[in-house]
Amino acid sequence: MRVACPHCGGTFDVDTEPDLLSSLPPEPAASGTQAAADAADDGWAFSSDAVSLWDEDPDHNLGTSASAGEQSTNPQPAAARWTNPPKVLIVRADGGSRGNPGPAAYGALVEMLDGTVLNEEGKTIGTTTNNVAEYNGLIAGLEMAAAINPAAEVRVMMDSKLVVEQMSGRWKIKHPDMRPLALKARSLVPKHVSFTWVPRAQNKAADALVNKALDGEPVERK
Repeated sequence: MRVACPHCGGTFDVDTEPDLLSSLPPEPAASGTQAAADAADDGWAFSSDAVSLWDEDPDHNLGTSASAGEQSTNPQPAAARWTNPPKVLIVRADGGSRGNPGPAAYGALVEMLDGTVLNEEGKTIGTTTNNVAEYNGLIAGLEMAAAINPAAEVRVMMDSKLVVEQMSGRWKIKHPDMRPLALKARSLVPKHVSFTWVPRAQNKAADALVNKALDGEPVERK
């Protein structure tokens, strides 16, 4: 099936062969902002108990990727510090490179449903591609969410169609440089999680963290 890229306007073929993840029933849409975002993304979600084979979007230039060891390794705050942690957390993540590949960074933040930011991070990751930076942002966001409440329902919002589709199990991953990042992200996924694509205009906070890091003003997680 040919689909259109929301960023570049081009079209490309996507493997639509069903797998275990795509056969799962969609989660019901939440209210408010989440419902609107789910509507834009057809409510794609998955259960972390399912197993998927992945393939990459063939028209995204992956270039030379950073290794999984180059992901963020900051120590996480103990979950015990949250005496009454939120039961639902919003993760907003982004990544970008100036050139593809080029100097790259990611940004991620964790919010409560009311928009209160509980933690955030924006860091450079050397010279790599946009897709690698996006995955590093997701990994950082999931790490921070787990540190706040490992049992929380997590709603991930990203403007990367590639990452959302792959983590939802709709696109597969064969590129060897991307597999460690995708597997690392999968290892951090909680029991209750959803992945929703949002327009870039609705992901400004994560994008700002990316640009601050690239401009020499990194933000360290708490």
